[in-house]
Formats: sequence, C-alpha cells, structure tokens
Amino acid sequence: MGSAPATVHEIRRTLRADGPATVLAIGTANPTTCIPQDEYTDYYFRLTKSEHLTELKDKLRRICKRSGMEKRFFHHDEALLSANPDFADRTLPSLDARVEIASAAVPELAAAAASKAIAEWGRPATDITHLVFSTYSGARAPSADLRLASLLGLRASVSRTVLSLHGCYGGARSLQLAKEIAENNRGARVLVACSDLTLIGFYGPEAGCLDTIVGQGLFGDGAGAVIVGADPVGPTERAIFEMVHATQATVPGTEDAITMQLMKGGLDFHISDQVPKLLGASIERCLLDAFGSLGMSGVKWNELFWALHPGGRAILDRIEGVLGLEDGKLAASRQVLRDYGNMSGVTVIFVLDEVRKRRAAQGGGGPEWGVMMAFGPGVTIETMVLHALQSNET
Repeated sequence: MGSAPATVHEIRRTLRADGPATVLAIGTANPTTCIPQDEYTDYYFRLTKSEHLTELKDKLRRICKRSGMEKRFFHHDEALLSANPDFADRTLPSLDARVEIASAAVPELAAAAASKAIAEWGRPATDITHLVFSTYSGARAPSADLRLASLLGLRASVSRTVLSLHGCYGGARSLQLAKEIAENNRGARVLVACSDLTLIGFYGPEAGCLDTIVGQGLFGDGAGAVIVGADPVGPTERAIFEMVHATQATVPGTEDAITMQLMKGGLDFHISDQVPKLLGASIERCLLDAFGSLGMSGVKWNELFWALHPGGRAILDRIEGVLGLEDGKLAASRQVLRDYGNMSGVTVIFVLDEVRKRRAAQGGGGPEWGVMMAFGPGVTIETMVLHALQSNET
C-alpha cells in the first residue's frame, strides 16, 4: 500500500467530527385546515354523524375546554371525509385508503417544513448527507423518506433512516440519532424530518371507548424539520444549539400505558390517564442521570431553559409541579400546545423553534444550558442536554 497504513484508531479519529453536533436550522409546517378548539366538538360530531351520542359529546367538550389549546390543524377536511365515509367507523376495513392518502400527504407536508429549514441553513439541499424521517402515519415501503428525498432533490447517495410508530417521542429520538450520525461522520449534514397526520387514526366516537374521545381532544397535524451537523462552516452556517448529551429511559412496567397498533380500520391507540403521574414520578431521575453523566451535579432546574414535549396540559402541570419550575419556564411548550395541539413526535421540534425565537427576541439572553424532553409509548422518556449559543458564537 506504499506508505505505512494508518491504524484503525487513526482512521476513526479522522472520520469523526471535532466538535459536538449542533442544530443549524429549524423549519415547521401545518396543513391549511384550522379548527378552533371551542368549535371542534360540534365539528367532529357533525362530520361523524354522531350527535345522538350526547354523553360522549359532553365529554369531548369538557376535554377541549380544559386542554389549554386554542386551535389545531388537520389534513383531513369535510370534503375528504365525505368522500371516505368508512373513516368514521373503525370496524370497517379502511386502512388501505388511509395509507394511500397518507403516503402522498405525509412527505409533502414534511417537504414544506424541510424547505424552510434548508432555506434558513443557507446551503443547497444536495449537501445533505443523511435523512432521518419519523412518522406514525405511514405503512408502506418505499416509505415517505424516499418521496421526501425526491421532492427536495437530495442526492441519490443520501443515507436514509425511517423511524415508525415511535409516537410522541419520535422527534426527540430522531434528533438523538442525528446527533450520533453527525458526530461520527466528519462533514455530515443530517436532515431530521417528522410528519404526522391524525387521519390514520381518525374515527367516529364509540360508546365505551374513551381513547377515541381523548385523542380527538388532543391531537393535530404538522411537520417539523431540523438540520443537524458538527463543526459549522462559517460564514454560512450558524449553530443555534449544541447537542451535548442524550439519553433514553423506559419506565418499568408501563408497556400498556401508551400503545399504538395498525388495524384494518386504521391506527388503534390507547393512552392511560395515569401517564402524567408516571412521568411525574420518573422525570427527575432522568434529568439527574443525564446531567450526572456530564459531571454536572447540583443543577437547579429553574436555571435551565426548557423544550418539553407538551403531551397535554395535565402532563405539563404535573412536571412543572414535581420539578418546582417557576411560572414561564414551560412557556414555549404551553404556547405550542395552545397554537397547534399535540402533533405527536413533531411537537418537540415546534417547541425547540419557539424556544429559539423567544431567546432571539430577548437578544440571545436567558439560561445558557437547557434540556429537551419528549415522551411516548413504552413509557419512553427521551432527554437531551442542550447548550445555547449566542449569535456571535460558532
């Protein structure tokens, strides 16, 4: 081979990035149909021809009133549901039709968010080396990642990974995977894209099935995209957050607390009313483990900024109380919940975007260290320690 071959250790060192993975750009998108939360109950029961189920209607009205939401966005509208009346009845075999619609709409919505992120990033889409796509709304291969790559004009050599049915922790899991890719592949630029449509699990109400009513009161549609890379190249690239450390933990004995399963009538899901309590009992341990791994003991939770997945108002209230957080610490999460509802794994990207907007509005002030967290089936808790950069830092 000519000169003496490099050792494996030397090769690995040259292939890895020098610095930590960073968030370089963020983009978000929603469908055009927007329903005010105080109108949703009448809208839903009228569309599903279920107004005779007065007890369930009253239940949904109470959920909507207490939700902390003002509006939500949806891909499905009256025209689509009128053309597919089987969607209102979960006992009818409608999965094929739902997947057909989602297979086109999910990557298109993701492309809208990704295009914003790429424009902010300032480099051509062909410079993206990896794509991590998360959704609970697809059930087909090739999947939405390939369609998204085509819509954006990514290179044929882009390395694609799909995360399916991770639910509300899908966005955080995707970002942790992107962090590992960026730090272990010098020069890598990872596009994280998350896109979810509630159409895959939309049904009419059923007596004795409160999960459907709870879901109808909480979930909305959206897409989020993040460009992740290490060692930003100036002056084009500007890092927003350094992704310092990430962990995942599963709360023991909670496999049945949040579940999702594709059935003949669409996506069947279950969310236990014990989830806020379960998270409240586990979240501080996750934080202590994450910061302890960095040798950062004695961290005061009120000295951090927070990008917390707003699974619902009860979850935010519980975590706020358990950690003793001051008013306003979860303002970004509450704002996203108010404006969009719970968009499953997409939501944490909206919250991250809201955090950076609020910091920019303050002139880049605020806590230097922060944490991003999301929760989902398992019960799984994703935690990522973040370090915010000032506008003049790289």
